[in-house]
Amino acid sequence: MNTASWIIAGLLAVAFLASGAAKLVLPKEKLATLPGGAWTEDFSAGAIKAIGTVEVLAAAGLVLPAALDVAPVLMPLAALGVVLLMVGAMITHLRRHESRVIAANLAYLALAGFVACARFLG
Repeated sequence: MNTASWIIAGLLAVAFLASGAAKLVLPKEKLATLPGGAWTEDFSAGAIKAIGTVEVLAAAGLVLPAALDVAPVLMPLAALGVVLLMVGAMITHLRRHESRVIAANLAYLALAGFVACARFLG
């Protein structure tokens, strides 16, 4: 279970690092043109940058604390943060009637939930 949680945490970290970096680097108008990016119309540019920052920090929190053996309890807490982030994303997409995107959010939520449980209990 430890190996599985490491692999999943690493994959989640890569995904959230890429997603967060895109939100930090690309302008709001460019993000809106990407597949699944219509949600950006509901948020200010500053809010999108804040979400990107949270995603980059989540990526770091999913790997670095346990890898460096510095406050490893932060890893499952970061995974819980990802779960909450995905709940917020699902609510946003539900309001916008974007059901296709919710499946990806649900998958990320389930994977992050697995990592949180595996790290808290193991």
